[in-house]
Amino acid sequence: MKKLMALFASLTLVLAACGTDNETTTEAPTNEPQTLKVASLIPPMTDMLEIAKDQLAEDNIELEIVVLGDNVQPNTALAAKEVDANFFQHVPYMEEFNRSNDANLVPIEPIYFANYGVYSKEYDNIDDIPEGATIAIANDVSNIDRSLSLLAQHDVIKLGEKNGSYYTQADITDNPKNLKFEEVDLLMLARAYDDVDAVLMTPAYAAPLNLTPKSDALLTEGVENDFAITLVAREDNKDDEAIQKLGEALTSDEVRAFLEENYDETAIPAF
Repeated sequence: MKKLMALFASLTLVLAACGTDNETTTEAPTNEPQTLKVASLIPPMTDMLEIAKDQLAEDNIELEIVVLGDNVQPNTALAAKEVDANFFQHVPYMEEFNRSNDANLVPIEPIYFANYGVYSKEYDNIDDIPEGATIAIANDVSNIDRSLSLLAQHDVIKLGEKNGSYYTQADITDNPKNLKFEEVDLLMLARAYDDVDAVLMTPAYAAPLNLTPKSDALLTEGVENDFAITLVAREDNKDDEAIQKLGEALTSDEVRAFLEENYDETAIPAF
């Protein structure tokens, strides 16, 4: 009887040990990288994300860059949780999307100023633009505000008190040359360059025309404004470690050096 009890005790210990081994194996941590999906549009934004991608890999974060075809999809995808963040817009544009779509997108980090400028195929100086000339500007409310503010900054027009969130053409109080403003889709500004007297656009849209703010713009915006291109996420994930690390990577010395070496004053670091 004693031998039987001893044998039973031994079997119990063996089974318990096996169970412990199985539990340890099941609960062992994995080394799978965390995937972070970020929507963007064009260089230099996509180039900067590629630099950040290498840095995030060191923290076991796999950055998936989702390149989309227009300036609406990145916000729609982010609001629908199809991506985790986006990198293509300034904060006033984001705020207008929130208002129009009952969305909760939030800024994470300002990254760079896309030096807005006035370009003309026919004229080399803003004073040479004739009376009644047609000026193309982007048709979304935040960039209408931005365009009119740039022209007012340089005394081409005068604006009254801002009644709402944005300036509109109705706020122009003085237009000495009786300029006409043609509002077109942001992505159509470069095409409008051949058809109007001047166009206001960012370096990203001027670059395909071989135009830069430093060499070709009649007027530029500089950095004293609220229009820095910004990393954007949602209210529900803004504090996620991966999002914060992406913000750190996009404001790294490597990114600053890349902008200074490749984009000069067309993309001015905001950090």
